[in-house]
Amino acid sequence: MALSTTVKVHPVVLFQIVDAYERRNADAHRVIGTLLGTVDKGVVDVTNCFCVPHKEYEDQVEAELNYAMDLYDLNRRVNTQEAIVGWWATGNEVTSHSSVIHEYYARECNNPIHLTLDTTLQGTRMGIRAYVNVPIGVPGGKSGCMFTPVNVEITCYEPEVVGVQLCQKTVTLSKKTVEPMLDLAQVAEASQKLTSLLDSVLAYVEDVLAGRTQPDNAVGRALLDMVNSVPKMTPEEFENMFNSNIKDLLMVITLSQLVKTQLQLNEKLTLLTTL
Repeated sequence: MALSTTVKVHPVVLFQIVDAYERRNADAHRVIGTLLGTVDKGVVDVTNCFCVPHKEYEDQVEAELNYAMDLYDLNRRVNTQEAIVGWWATGNEVTSHSSVIHEYYARECNNPIHLTLDTTLQGTRMGIRAYVNVPIGVPGGKSGCMFTPVNVEITCYEPEVVGVQLCQKTVTLSKKTVEPMLDLAQVAEASQKLTSLLDSVLAYVEDVLAGRTQPDNAVGRALLDMVNSVPKMTPEEFENMFNSNIKDLLMVITLSQLVKTQLQLNEKLTLLTTL
């Protein structure tokens, strides 16, 4: 695998790794597991993972490989698109046992990646690093391998963005549980957030024009692209389009509530007939 490889990790993978670390045995210093996803044109998209029970000693590693393969086979029945792309481990560094574990995954897939997640929060951050295994040595002499860092990014599907934003609300709340918001409430919250962002942009532009802030070319180009991406329409056309979308949203909400009521009524009638 080339050093130009980019690893894209989804939030559900990070949540599963942290959950596995919190549920580890009392004598376990770190947790390892299998990464699942897809590989396309030098981009490794990690969409799922699972934990593999193991024990580490000074001179060897014991892992329940049969458990790992059974769990992978079960996952393939649910999602045939996800394949083994590498393995993960908690901690902030590559250990002496990493090469042994990597050899196993090299037999399960081509050029596996190694992902580390620092659950000890060193530096007050949860460091995420990705590595590829590169062979080193001289012709006719000793050979070895080296874990070389590659670029790693956090990416989200749209439903994952909603879930992550909902989890972020627990940071400022006294209770650590939040209820999912209704669709209209999400629209209102998004509108308020958009308004605050526009106020920040306007304040920045006014400060630059007044000479109070040093202009940034990158920010200027980003603002120009944003302005050019907005379709040209009159306020009346925008209002009609917005109202039309709101009506569609209300129609979908009404139909979903009717279907929910119908299912509940059918369940109660079925229960009465069986008594």
